[in-house]
Amino acid sequence: MAKKLTKYNQKRNFTKTKEPIGKEVKTQKKLHFVIQHHIARKDHYDLRLEWNGVLKSWAVPKGPSYNPKDKRLAIQVEDHPLSYRNFEGTIPKGEYGGGTVMIWDEGYWEPLKNEKISFKNKPIKFILKGQRLKGKWTLIPLKEENWLLIKEKEEIMYKDIQKYQTSIRTGKTMEEIEKKEKIKLTNPGKIIVSYPKITKKDIFDYYQKVAKRMLPYIEKRIISTICCPEGMQGSCFYKKHFTNSKLKKILLSSISDKKKDYYYIDSITGLLSEVQMNSYEFHIWGSTVPKYNKPNLMIFDLDPDEKVSLKTLRKGVKDLKQILDSLHLDSYLKTSGGKGYHVVVPLEMKTWKSFSKFAENVANLMEEKWPEKYTSNIRKKNRQNKIFIDWIRNTKGATSVAPYSIRMRKNLPVSMPIFWNELDKIKPNEITMREAIKRTKRKDPWQKLLDFL
Repeated sequence: MAKKLTKYNQKRNFTKTKEPIGKEVKTQKKLHFVIQHHIARKDHYDLRLEWNGVLKSWAVPKGPSYNPKDKRLAIQVEDHPLSYRNFEGTIPKGEYGGGTVMIWDEGYWEPLKNEKISFKNKPIKFILKGQRLKGKWTLIPLKEENWLLIKEKEEIMYKDIQKYQTSIRTGKTMEEIEKKEKIKLTNPGKIIVSYPKITKKDIFDYYQKVAKRMLPYIEKRIISTICCPEGMQGSCFYKKHFTNSKLKKILLSSISDKKKDYYYIDSITGLLSEVQMNSYEFHIWGSTVPKYNKPNLMIFDLDPDEKVSLKTLRKGVKDLKQILDSLHLDSYLKTSGGKGYHVVVPLEMKTWKSFSKFAENVANLMEEKWPEKYTSNIRKKNRQNKIFIDWIRNTKGATSVAPYSIRMRKNLPVSMPIFWNELDKIKPNEITMREAIKRTKRKDPWQKLLDFL
């Protein structure tokens, strides 16, 4: 069986490419298939059908089509190992097939009943049971390695499959796969938290898994990070100036700081590269870079005095929502990962001054309505037995912790978007990285906010 993969192995230098080495394996009862989008010298799709321990393979320049009238050219290439169906990444430039490979669809296939399969001179009629491709298909041999891939006519809804631009496995685009491969994680085993043991790789893996959900809330917003090169047992520092060439720089002269080079993230690659540089906690501005003088995301941080009970804190969140509702403002809830909750309001204003004043007025209104419970004054002496309604984060240059960011505190809790009906069920610092990853696979509590952003 290994002889079937001789040509495959001869074409590749496995000291340079991460493609799997062709080895003998046994075929299981169910036959796998995979379609990989492959941008090499030319953009094409690779159809691979499991048969007798290998993947019979064709390059399909235009990709498959659900329209039976479309006769797609499919060029048969060397057999690939079964393990190749799991390959997604980049093949180095200059190597055979150099470029980016994405798992576009996968599933199982089976020959039509009573069909004798030959991969040489006879048509192959088969059924695909994938996530994007389903139903009956035919491969028709022409001359030499050339075949035609055609969808059989049947009562099945046609799809415009060209709209699928992401990996069926990871949800990444071709560009994201290519860029991720360029980020080399150094010191992956570095211990960031001793107990429970959390390493740099654990944090990197967390951000990689939540990046798609997190990015819309942080991209193109000036950021600051908490950077901990030696983990929590060492010294951490607050970083708000440009040091990472994979990020975008913006020069601002209107903030009371001698350094002007602020920065922002515009891709998942940028986010992960910042984690590689030991930035583990992310804070964002209330405005985007194209309109950095026009804030659009208002944050209220309910910061309780130590003597305030969790029940009282939650009542404070509900009181704030009541005021925002009376002003006909949408609001969204997240845990802070610390002592309190954050209430987020999508609201665009023309100036930071008016934005900040509005937030202050809301805080003042709460203080006037319930003076025994709330204060809008930052001074500690005014906060005894009360909840500080922190509106000051809504001033130019101020930041608030980003949704899905971990907090550099005990157990590394996450600042997590939650539904309003979860307020009484989830504590402010309860959600861990593991739980946050699970929650990203469910419905997004902030889906409507995304439409505004």
